[in-house]
Amino acid sequence: MSTTGIGTFTIRPLDPLKDAELLHSWVTHPKAAYWMMQDAKLPDVEREYMRIAAHEHHHAYLGLHEGLPAFLMEKYDPRYVELTGLYDPEPGDVGMHFLVAPTDRPIHGFTRAVITAVMDELFADPRTRRVVVEPDVSNKAVHALNEAVGFVPVREIDKPEKRALLSFCTRDQFLAARGVAV
Repeated sequence: MSTTGIGTFTIRPLDPLKDAELLHSWVTHPKAAYWMMQDAKLPDVEREYMRIAAHEHHHAYLGLHEGLPAFLMEKYDPRYVELTGLYDPEPGDVGMHFLVAPTDRPIHGFTRAVITAVMDELFADPRTRRVVVEPDVSNKAVHALNEAVGFVPVREIDKPEKRALLSFCTRDQFLAARGVAV
């Protein structure tokens, strides 16, 4: 649980079948273009999240804001998923993706509060030493958001589906970005 000036966030494991319809509406929305599922059908979303649920090194979660679904979070072990062979992972590295649900009533600062809640969740595990992200190089908005919570860009990498900006954030960098003395 993470409480911010705009409310309380909680995170629960995603139920690939129960949550698929909701996720489908999110991942096919125009604002989710970087999620690369624009043309996905409901069975495609079910299959993708069933695959993740069955994977030993990849997990999906539903984020709630004041008890209502508000974002999707994925965490993965970059030694086995997404970044295999693309960088030299260190002990305690955890990969992360997040997607904020589309809304007709945006709340100022909401996306930053979501990424902060996601990072709080990841760093709640004492084994997590560094969070790794690999957003599309052209996604300038998420680069700025990542830097605001402590991520440092390292280099561009070529993934099968995109050119990505590999970035890292240690626990100390995250705390410093939040104004917490380290």
